Amino acid sequence: MKTCVVIPAYNESEGVAPVIDQIRQQGIEVVLIDDGSTDSTSRIASERGAVVLRNAANEGKGASLVKGFSYALEKNFDAVITMDGDGQHDPGDIPYLMRLAQYSKCGIVIGNRMHKTNGMPVVRFLTNRIMSWFLSGLAKQHIPDTQCGFRLIKIEVLRRLHLTTSNFETESEILLKSSRLGFKIDSAPIKSLYRSEKSQINPLIDTVRFIRYIVKEIWTMSF
Repeated sequence: MKTCVVIPAYNESEGVAPVIDQIRQQGIEVVLIDDGSTDSTSRIASERGAVVLRNAANEGKGASLVKGFSYALEKNFDAVITMDGDGQHDPGDIPYLMRLAQYSKCGIVIGNRMHKTNGMPVVRFLTNRIMSWFLSGLAKQHIPDTQCGFRLIKIEVLRRLHLTTSNFETESEILLKSSRLGFKIDSAPIKSLYRSEKSQINPLIDTVRFIRYIVKEIWTMSF
């Protein structure tokens, strides 16, 4: 399965180098989308051998993912793995996700951090539980950790997705629209490393964006 790893990154110069190194040691191409960083993220990624696609301004995580997906489609990859660039996701779990995807009829394999939540901030734990319950209901299939950005998406899914959002809600849009298209979503236990990094999520703005998107989806599904 020809696979690339897409990493949307904004000012991740402190943590991105070891992430790229560990992925490339597995012989997997890394595509980093620099979302208008003001630090040396692009230079470091390029020096480490990643393909770097740069947004002139900060366009949002979703817009960066879409740019990475377009690259994968153009280069005829069989699957895309999405990861964060801050070191929270362990590249050592990549072979596990790939094996599951290869022998499964699923369209997406998504990481599940909820089997072992030691060290997970309380607010994140509660948010993940609530959001995963809610989105699983809308998707009509059980997804224990809908908020995990570490996931493998097969190219046949990406060919059929038409994404309309551009920020953090895009990851939820991928799950809901894939489910509506009939693709099965499997989950895989993964390790997560929680450090003192500051989340890029704006609690107020991104919550409003998510609610607005969900209302739109529910409205669309009712007709």
